[in-house]
Amino acid sequence: METVSENRCFGGTQGVYRHSSDACGCDMTFGLFLPPEAAHGEVPVLWYLSGLTCTHENAMTKAAAQGWAAEAGIALVFPDTSPRGEGVANDDAYDLGQGAGFYVNATQDPWAPHFRMWDYIAEELPALLAKEFPIDADRQAITGHSMGGHGALTLAMNLPGRFRSVSAFAPIANPTASDWGRKQLSAYLGDDETQWAKHDSTLLMREKGFDGPVLIDQGASDQFLDLLKPEALSHAMAERRQDGTFRMQKGYDHSYFFVSTFMEEHIAFHAESLYGNI
Repeated sequence: METVSENRCFGGTQGVYRHSSDACGCDMTFGLFLPPEAAHGEVPVLWYLSGLTCTHENAMTKAAAQGWAAEAGIALVFPDTSPRGEGVANDDAYDLGQGAGFYVNATQDPWAPHFRMWDYIAEELPALLAKEFPIDADRQAITGHSMGGHGALTLAMNLPGRFRSVSAFAPIANPTASDWGRKQLSAYLGDDETQWAKHDSTLLMREKGFDGPVLIDQGASDQFLDLLKPEALSHAMAERRQDGTFRMQKGYDHSYFFVSTFMEEHIAFHAESLYGNI
């Protein structure tokens, strides 16, 4: 593992690191914020998964998360959104290929050799963090924005017991019924739609739900509402009587201005779960 940079931040350290990934077959870069408490022992961790076109850097610099995480004594990990580099398949469209991994394990060419973001986020990167940093693997939570909100919700519901809480900002909530989803899932996973279901948070909510609290924030003036389909997830949560809150935030759009506005509340939400049963 290579240290790209480390900067003092709110009494802790904001680092950027690069490593060779077996899952993705290329070098991967991630950001990790460690609060001051990490100097004295293991700390809980909140995963932040980013959206289409993003790298590890977008949320790290725009989400205004480190100050609140330092106050709560929580580490933040900012993974990249896809494999990258020479020899990694790509597409001219912004919503497929590099920057658009959709947090799945691709089975179709030309994506299959590298686009294994599910294994990377679910297995490889957590193991690396536990080995190299003072991270408490028993106290994890997850959040994300847009495509990353989709990833956070699907990982949380497919990995029961892994995360104590899950939240999302404007998630792609019903990708099997949306152009932000059908295009990518068919490209990465093929035309058998039964293979898509585990990557749709609305379908997962109907089938199994999440074994902890859920918080969803959606901007009511989001320019991508028709693609995100938040109403489908909201209805599924209500039908299941999921322990959770779905909030439409009047006047807010899809940007990081929206994310940063409600970041404090999301970190406080996760802190309650991460420190509730130590």
